[in-house]
Amino acid sequence: MTDEPPGRRLDPFDPQPPEWARARADEVVRQIFAFEPGSGGWGPAGGWGRRRAATPPVLRFWDKHIVGVLDLRAVEFPHLLEFVRCRFEEPPDLRQAKLAGCEFDSCWLSGIEGRNLYSDNDLRLVGGTRVEGRVDLTDAEVSGSLELTRARLTNVGGYALHADRLQLAGALLAANIEVRGQVRIPGLRTGGNVNLSGALLDNPEGYALDGNGLHVGGNLQCVSTSERRFRSTGRLYLPSARIDSDFSLRGALLEPAHDDYNDGGNQRFFDQRATLIADRMQVSGNVVLDQDFVSTGTLRIVNARIGGSLRLSGATVDLSGGQEPFEEQTGKNLPGPYAYRALHLDGTEVGGGIDARRTRIAGQVRLVDVNARGSVVLDGSILSNRNGDVVEGRRFATGGNLDARDMVVFGSVLLPEASIGANCDWRSSRLVNPGRYRRDKSQKPSVDLRVAQIGRDLVCARGDLPFSAYGEIRVRRAEIGRQTNFQGAELGSRLSQTAINAYGLITQELRVDVAAAPRGHVNLRHARCATLADNDAFWDATGHISLHDFRYDALAEPIELDDDEQVRHRLKLLRNAMGDIYRPGPYDQFATMLRNSGNEEHASTVLIDKQRWRYAALADGYRFLGLPLLLWSWLQRWIVGYGYRPMRALLWLLALLVAGSVWFSAQPTPVEVNKDDHLVWNPVLFTIDQLVPIVDFGHKNRWHFDGASQWITAGLIAAGWILATTVAAGITRMLRRSST
Repeated sequence: MTDEPPGRRLDPFDPQPPEWARARADEVVRQIFAFEPGSGGWGPAGGWGRRRAATPPVLRFWDKHIVGVLDLRAVEFPHLLEFVRCRFEEPPDLRQAKLAGCEFDSCWLSGIEGRNLYSDNDLRLVGGTRVEGRVDLTDAEVSGSLELTRARLTNVGGYALHADRLQLAGALLAANIEVRGQVRIPGLRTGGNVNLSGALLDNPEGYALDGNGLHVGGNLQCVSTSERRFRSTGRLYLPSARIDSDFSLRGALLEPAHDDYNDGGNQRFFDQRATLIADRMQVSGNVVLDQDFVSTGTLRIVNARIGGSLRLSGATVDLSGGQEPFEEQTGKNLPGPYAYRALHLDGTEVGGGIDARRTRIAGQVRLVDVNARGSVVLDGSILSNRNGDVVEGRRFATGGNLDARDMVVFGSVLLPEASIGANCDWRSSRLVNPGRYRRDKSQKPSVDLRVAQIGRDLVCARGDLPFSAYGEIRVRRAEIGRQTNFQGAELGSRLSQTAINAYGLITQELRVDVAAAPRGHVNLRHARCATLADNDAFWDATGHISLHDFRYDALAEPIELDDDEQVRHRLKLLRNAMGDIYRPGPYDQFATMLRNSGNEEHASTVLIDKQRWRYAALADGYRFLGLPLLLWSWLQRWIVGYGYRPMRALLWLLALLVAGSVWFSAQPTPVEVNKDDHLVWNPVLFTIDQLVPIVDFGHKNRWHFDGASQWITAGLIAAGWILATTVAAGITRMLRRSST
């Protein structure tokens, strides 16, 4: 217990203090100069005293109403100086003073002039001390701590605490402080923590806290206490700050200044409605903005370096002025797109991960050139910037997963050229109200991952709920190490022209077994995958499917060698997907895949169907030759299968051999062309000589027929050339395939 003198107690906050407490400042100064520690007891009530000799020498003043300026400028006082329940009509002048320590306990002051003050021990304004004016500690040096616990500093429109380049060997302890005016501490240096837990910083005209370039040797704590949450109205300005441990705003409430900030530069890249400005900040530990943290302005942490993690779980950043419902609604008066960013992290490096589970953000999140070595977790969050870009993250990089499961996203997520070390998981998420381009008002994609690199899986699939995207899923020229998964997804809408744009996609497994037909176009041109898993709904995309140079090595469910119906069904799906427009490449790819799996017969079936539609397309292109082309196509298809059924040609040759032999057997013996030859007529050998080109069995051009037999002979020769050539071509193809 601290000993106190008996007698009356002064209420220092009473603007009309009693006469008995009145003391002139020069008398107090005289007593300070006259103080010498000894073994004496306490002075008179309401006066001054010294502690017993067994304790460090302390000069204490109680219950004084000090009139005039307490002038201790440039004074060197080797003992502790304490004021308890004192009221100062004029700011004490401690400039250039050198004190052993100074304490104001339960006092009222009109300010403190402490520029270049030096204190060997703590400097304390405690016990609910109130200062209505400026506390000036510019260039002061305190070998202990500066304690402002529960103090009230008021200087509306000015500096409530002015402490440029203040140096503290210990900590800045200001739990539950109330400040109305600006806390200005640029260049502050502390050996320990800066504790602003439960603080109320109110400066709606500008900066609530100006900490440009401060260096905190421990934690910077702006968290809630059991009494109240940390609350700031105005800007927390911490550019180039250095914090050797954690920077925590857990449970805090930040509100922007009433007037937009203008630095005179390019406003396109600045944030006029910022509550936190921490450009180039360096934090060795974590940046904690979680557990019911709320900001109604922009959080700007640009080009910062965070050694630990960035934690935003359970936070709310709402730039809608309370208008954002954070749920899916219909109507024309819904807020968005917002004019200001909600979270601006461009160029920031995070040594750990970013934990933003269950966050609610109304406004744009900028992640351009952000690099997080750990995982980025957004599970269960709601991001809203309707009809705009809710996430802008060109060249965003994470060394782990990008987990975005069970999210609701209003707007477009743009992550072109992103680098994701493991999985990019959007399972069960719902993406609606994508943005629009300025030039033509066309719709932007719901998710843009063009030229992205994903180490393992891209998952846009069903979980507990279906994955749903109203706009385009763009993975153009993306490289995905293992699986691209759209299983059970609901893609596109009546307003979207494209559901999936996977032009040039490279992946090991492509799963497109969607829940319903994509509403829009699907672009798989120049895409590559080892395994394709699909279903009928995918091939029924309302905007059809571009398949030029789309290559896949196998189907997830292979076609059995005897499953002719499955091949016919897939050919129907393929034709429907291309919108009844002939494209040779998809047929060639389908046939190549079947042939590589050892299914030669079905590969031939696919190529025959390809030729069938080829001739149909030619017939449509040549109006006057359409019917002959279709007839020629029909003949080739049924006679030799466009050359892919060479055994049919052998059967036709045998049939013509039998028919020709029967015909010529029924005719009178023909006339020999050369009377000198003496041949024996053989209708079978004669028919063979007509059907088989090049080879001569001794009857070719040796007999002469008239009438119908002459035309039949010519027909056999023509048919023989065609069929024999078809057989030779088929055998050549089989030999070529077997050799490779």
